Amino acid sequence: MKTIVNKTSLLMCLALAIPLGAAANPILDGYRAAAKQENPAFKDFSAATGQKFYSTKVGTLSCASCHTDSPMAAGKHASTNKEILPLAPAANPKRFTDAANVEKWFKRNCNDVLKRTCSTQEKGDFMSYVLSVK
Repeated sequence: MKTIVNKTSLLMCLALAIPLGAAANPILDGYRAAAKQENPAFKDFSAATGQKFYSTKVGTLSCASCHTDSPMAAGKHASTNKEILPLAPAANPKRFTDAANVEKWFKRNCNDVLKRTCSTQEKGDFMSYVLSVK
């Protein structure tokens, strides 16, 4: 009986640890550190807020305008019709792996959609959402 309990406990711990390890992202960790410096009261990013940010239209555009309602799907640029690979790392493992590339696209897309730079909080919330999509 003790062996069964120990094996069950081990499996439960592994089941909890795997999603936590999969969610780890050095770029998101960097945004987390920057957000804490900008706001000492910062606790963490919100995937729910990131999802709202993803789908909220500013004028006629939102992130979903090009990336579709699902970050797991391929999209098309709203004006050029160029194919865009899925945004979610679960569908496109190369996403959110290169910090300079992530910053380049945040800069470009935030300026195109919002007509301004995204805040660290917005970037972290957005990434938290997209990283959570499975």
